[in-house]
Amino acid sequence: MRLLLVEDDALLSDRLRGELQRAGFAVDVTDNGVDAGFMGGSEPYDMVVLDIGLPGRSGLEVLRDWRAAGNPMPVLVLTARDAWHEKVDGFKAGADDYLSKPFHTAELIARLHALLRRGIARPPGPLQAAGLELDEEAQTVRVTATDATVELTGTEFRLLRYLMLHPGRVLSKSRLVEHVYDFDAERDSNVLEVYINRLRRKFGRDLIATRRGQGYVFGTDDA
Repeated sequence: MRLLLVEDDALLSDRLRGELQRAGFAVDVTDNGVDAGFMGGSEPYDMVVLDIGLPGRSGLEVLRDWRAAGNPMPVLVLTARDAWHEKVDGFKAGADDYLSKPFHTAELIARLHALLRRGIARPPGPLQAAGLELDEEAQTVRVTATDATVELTGTEFRLLRYLMLHPGRVLSKSRLVEHVYDFDAERDSNVLEVYINRLRRKFGRDLIATRRGQGYVFGTDDA
């Protein structure tokens, strides 16, 4: 899943980026409201972590503009401790959740996973689809038929999670690339095919079907 982190505290931003990447997110970072407004309006992010106090433009202004343009991506705002008015203003502007500074990264990641489940009407618990159960913390997969546990690389995990969140749907190469990789990653579609084939070798070729000229389908295509 691809995430935009908007935070002007360089030390906090660097730390969060690394921890979010280790948690399986492809992360793009900006430190000001002007760039945040443009990036959030032009790139297909799955969610945003947005600090309210930003140079250039405030986080609330940016959020209001996104919502006014009909942009529905989940947004978690970061607020100052005990600043209840920031929380209220954030919800009024269209925030989906908030977290007060300072905070534990584990809580931030848990809240992001909750937003993901809410956005796709996913029940609590491990992500399951097509006979696989994904452990999002350990970034491993349990094959339910054999109870075998399979380890994944970071890119394999991000790709498989996105596929499992959309079973039975035709997903184009461009859509997968946009949601699995950040700006700095290699975005060649041939690289994506390499990772698709790696997943097929681990879980069976029939698990991910190729639709020529359209993309890929995970699991059955009648969902």
